[in-house]
Amino acid sequence: MIDNISWLAIYPEIVLLTMACVIALVDLGVRSPRRTSTYVLTMLTLAVVAALQAMYASSGNTFYGFGNMVVSDAMGNWLKCFATVAMMATLVYGRPYAADRDMLRGGELFTLSMFALLGMFIMISGNNFLVIYLGLELLTLSSYALVALRRDNATATEAAMKYFVLGAMASGFLLYGLSMVYGATGSLDIGQVFKAVNSGQIKHQVLVFGLVFVVAGLAFKLGVVPFHMWIPDVYQGAPTAVTLMIGGAPKLAAFAITIRLLVDGLLPLAIDWQQMLAVLAIGSLLVGNLAAIAQTNLKRMLAYSTISQMGFVLLGLMSGVINGNVDATAVENAYSASMFYVITYVLTTLAAFGVILLLAREGFESEEISDFAGLNQRSPLYAGVMAVCLFSMAGIPPLVGFYAKLAVLQALVASGQTIYIAMAVFAVIMSLIGAFYYLRVVKVMYFDAPLTATSVSAPADVRVVLTINGALVLVLGLLPGGLMALCADAVVRALAT
Repeated sequence: MIDNISWLAIYPEIVLLTMACVIALVDLGVRSPRRTSTYVLTMLTLAVVAALQAMYASSGNTFYGFGNMVVSDAMGNWLKCFATVAMMATLVYGRPYAADRDMLRGGELFTLSMFALLGMFIMISGNNFLVIYLGLELLTLSSYALVALRRDNATATEAAMKYFVLGAMASGFLLYGLSMVYGATGSLDIGQVFKAVNSGQIKHQVLVFGLVFVVAGLAFKLGVVPFHMWIPDVYQGAPTAVTLMIGGAPKLAAFAITIRLLVDGLLPLAIDWQQMLAVLAIGSLLVGNLAAIAQTNLKRMLAYSTISQMGFVLLGLMSGVINGNVDATAVENAYSASMFYVITYVLTTLAAFGVILLLAREGFESEEISDFAGLNQRSPLYAGVMAVCLFSMAGIPPLVGFYAKLAVLQALVASGQTIYIAMAVFAVIMSLIGAFYYLRVVKVMYFDAPLTATSVSAPADVRVVLTINGALVLVLGLLPGGLMALCADAVVRALAT
């Protein structure tokens, strides 16, 4: 019999699923070409779900449901809250763009977005291999459909095919790895897997073999080298509103399952998986930053930028356990720095793509760097928001991206390990190289002559959300303590259970 605690653990998911189905049915009767009723209902639902998640997270309680298959803890609830807010911002930015491109003929954009968000929730809450995999599949299948939403657009269809084929391969990697771990430990429950691995009674070779495939599957979802090949093509080929949907909130879910699988379940094998993450991080920082320099398409440049940014997240994840010794302070610093980094990265990405979506007009995508020429003369506000985002991604103080990078580098240096300190130096050098391609866009916006004299106009909701989004990138850089403390507390509570 399922107890009340089980239902309580997934209450926000039930609300989201119910409303997604209701909105899909209500949308059948909507005649407005901009889908106003569907949009308002979706935003109200997401606002309620975000408030529920924040309430759960603030309580600080951790409880398990459905025979330990799902967990509701502070870390998971905050990540779900931020993912919901990110999805709301994505829909605000993406709706005018989608309306201009006939992507709102039905309400699929809204319902598929809600199902994708539900998949993220299930991934974040999963305390069982099967639950995590089901959440992952719900997210990816919704994402494939969203990328192909412009059925008459050859580029979008091609991007969807690439994403589907490579995504299926990555899912296979992850499933095969999880099956190997299950074969070695005899359990799908993450807590039981931890106990079995910690007992030392299991064949190490079988576990490490499974671990390699698990890390490969996770690396694909995070989009790190050498599993990054889908990112530039999908980012460039997908409709820009969908690119933001793929590049934003799902990164929070990918971070969550990395923590659940590697830290909660396979921490005794940290000495093995940290080496793998180190190789992935170095490759991502190198390839991401160097390849971005050659790009003229802004979406493609931001795709390579994402690869290098995820390299920093991995640097934080690989510095928690030192020489196989689990130190509470090191674990807290490293994993909270990674969590802070991924949250602030999503915040900055939302604003950057928000400006790209704003400049896109009917029949004109505005995704080449040259399209941003003289933006400051056409709209100082939106040029300022974009500049703040680019400076933040480059790690220039006093913006939040600087503090995020600093937190990760501090975790590396605090380990005292020569190899980790060397990696911190390498990361700084790569960031300096990366600053070039971010500053190049700022130069184009402020010093090049504009291609058109038309001023930039935006709906009121887009203007308000974009301004708040840009301001947060600056404010959180000046006052990062609150969010950093929230991340540290969430990580400590999650690992304590």
